[in-house]
Amino acid sequence: MTSLFGIFIGLALLMYLALKGYSIVWVAPLCAAVVAFAGGLDIISTYMGPYMTGLVGFVKSWFPAFMLSAIFGNLMETTGGAKSIAIFLTSKLGAKSAIAAIVLACAVLTLGGVSLFVVVFAIYPLALAMFKEANISRKLIPGAIALGAFTFTMTAVPGTPQIQNLIPTTYFGTTATAGPIMGLVATAVLFFGGLFYMEWKRKKIEAKGEFYTEPDAKHAGTVIDKSDMPNVWVAMIPLLVVIGVLNLMPLYVKFTPEQLAAGRSNSEFIIYALLSGILLVFLFNFKKRNLFIKSLTVGSQGAIGAILNTAAAVGFGAVVRAVPGFTDLTNIVLAVPGNPLISLSVAVNLMAGATGSASGGMGIALAALGSKYMELAKTSGIEAQAFHRIASLSSGGLDTLPHNGAVLTLLNNTGMSHKDSYIDIMVVSLIMPIVATIPAIILAVMGIY
Repeated sequence: MTSLFGIFIGLALLMYLALKGYSIVWVAPLCAAVVAFAGGLDIISTYMGPYMTGLVGFVKSWFPAFMLSAIFGNLMETTGGAKSIAIFLTSKLGAKSAIAAIVLACAVLTLGGVSLFVVVFAIYPLALAMFKEANISRKLIPGAIALGAFTFTMTAVPGTPQIQNLIPTTYFGTTATAGPIMGLVATAVLFFGGLFYMEWKRKKIEAKGEFYTEPDAKHAGTVIDKSDMPNVWVAMIPLLVVIGVLNLMPLYVKFTPEQLAAGRSNSEFIIYALLSGILLVFLFNFKKRNLFIKSLTVGSQGAIGAILNTAAAVGFGAVVRAVPGFTDLTNIVLAVPGNPLISLSVAVNLMAGATGSASGGMGIALAALGSKYMELAKTSGIEAQAFHRIASLSSGGLDTLPHNGAVLTLLNNTGMSHKDSYIDIMVVSLIMPIVATIPAIILAVMGIY
């Protein structure tokens, strides 16, 4: 009982310190030390053993994907490809559909493998111009961007190359297209439900007399120079190739049991997909080759912080699994009433909320409980792909609590406060994903994946 109590204290401390805005790189090992001490383990040997094994194992498996994803996103931004696509999409829908246009532009970029952080910076100037033309309050910009970048393309769309859809492949032996029907239904709930809410909110605040106001100089946005942007169809090709390679390779490349035992997995396909996209960006933008080295440098450096944040959380999960109280914790989680997919959703959501990170929270939950749910997938009659899709969907729920890094970046870049815009972010990227998980679980119970 002391060990189980220590797990809860460690989790509570992790949540508190994350909410205070402290870096999880040092918060996670500190909280893991609390868990180890309460579990009767030596703190230093636990840190050097289970904690570092979990951290290093995650870095070993996922650093190439994090690095290549960051480089690809940075290249799409610096070469003008991301803005070219966004301008094309928003111009086609026009100012009358400004909110839908911004959501769609964000969705296309993230679905093509562009980092959501890159999307926030690339889309904001366009959103500002469109909302000004349509005379819509700037308070709605963060919600529109969050809906397009932080929700369905991150966790629900089958085949999305975002990391939150790829991490479960290593635990469940699945591919990025796992649970396609479940994912598409959840996508519809998130997309149409989110748009319905955003349009309802627009009418509500306009009825109060709130319309577009000019931002301060710091958040005025940059002037959009269209002269040096690549053709939109050329810019789209790398995105389409990333999606294509990621989802077509598993159909033709099958690993033998020996290869799987040696560490090969479906997570490798994202490396080939991103490399293909990067090479095409190089090829199509060769005249801008002076920008390539900077993009490689910035992307590589950015990937280090991103993966360490997630890996630190995974290390915490590894320590939780190493203490005696883990057995009791497993029994508590699996005792959640109903289908095991419900307990998986609860576990991932709680961990994502505690860390303020979708990938970090999923990492903790699956590092600790992934093997148990894989056993359930083999014995319960529920396909492993259903566990994959629910884990992915659930990672995108409570992660966007006020202390989430992407939320803070979005609000800071748009010049909005939590009071101004967080309620919209919360509805579309926290409440709606939890709601969207419900029909996905019902479909799985019915044997429809």
